[in-house]
Amino acid sequence: MNSLILAESLTKGRLTFKNRIFMAPLTRSRATQQIPTDLMADYYEQRASAGLIFTEASQVSPQGVGYISTPGIHSHEQVEGWKKVTQKVHEQGGKIYLQLWHVGRASHPDFHRGALPVAPSAIGFSGKSFTFSGPKDVLTPRALELHEIKEIIKDFKNSAQLAKDAGFDGVEIHGANGYLPAQFLEDGSNKRTDEYGGNYANRARFILELTQAVIDVWGADRVSVRLSPNNPFNGMNDSNPQETYLYLVDQLEKLQVDMLHLVEPVQPPDGIKPLAPEIRNRYTGILVLNSGYTLQTAEAAIKEGRADAISFGSAFIANPDLPERFTRGFPLTTPDPTTFYGGAEKGYTDYSKIEAF
Repeated sequence: MNSLILAESLTKGRLTFKNRIFMAPLTRSRATQQIPTDLMADYYEQRASAGLIFTEASQVSPQGVGYISTPGIHSHEQVEGWKKVTQKVHEQGGKIYLQLWHVGRASHPDFHRGALPVAPSAIGFSGKSFTFSGPKDVLTPRALELHEIKEIIKDFKNSAQLAKDAGFDGVEIHGANGYLPAQFLEDGSNKRTDEYGGNYANRARFILELTQAVIDVWGADRVSVRLSPNNPFNGMNDSNPQETYLYLVDQLEKLQVDMLHLVEPVQPPDGIKPLAPEIRNRYTGILVLNSGYTLQTAEAAIKEGRADAISFGSAFIANPDLPERFTRGFPLTTPDPTTFYGGAEKGYTDYSKIEAF
């Protein structure tokens, strides 16, 4: 049995997490008609030994969808589906946060009855949207009107309340990976000239306002924000990510946001300065790091004080009892990438736990 810092509990505010091995949000595209299913409830129940589960990204409105069979959190039927998930996770002693999502320009008219996806500015990127008729090139989006921005913030607040109604322990705002909050934040995708564009403070206004709206529902100690500085995914770029993201983190600190979930590679590309060390020095909440961590690198990050917890993605797909495998030194199963998205039980709920061996 390994003695791991990762296996130690973590207490902050009203919550105690039983270990520091968190489950990262993982899109699996198994939500029938965007409603969580019984199969999804089984999947999350199997992984309830995680210190905290972040659900797969869940759109806050029909406008926010960009991929097939992803769950939403904007209707009664979706709330009822999610209740089955939270109940099963809680029965196993787990904790679970719902991730709130709006993809912005990373969508396709097929999802919107022919209407263009929306974004801060009418700036496209080279990428694919995975629709029911297969992958299609994304199109140049339509720039949001000012009143529409206010409505989207209301959508996040409404979905935060629905997540509470569904029994979640908290929520995470998906501000990473080139989706709508990141599109507002970075100057490569935001050329607005009103209060939501221009300097970094204006570009950060959208994510800060929706964060405050979510805090109004949950309290700051049940809110996480996920960010991915220096991430080119979905065509993202910013002329000064250090200035932009450190300003945002300082403002989130003022809001007393309980948790930051940072996606940065363990070994960044040449010429890219990781921001996690600077963020660690100025942010006093729980810092969760993600992207490519192994047991060894995760343990080192906690021991050296660089993070409070580590979230694991693909490792949790094929190892539903990942914390036990880590503590017992049990080999990890390799996931089958052909079953990551869509399908049924295969590659989803049929991975074995240790007791099966």
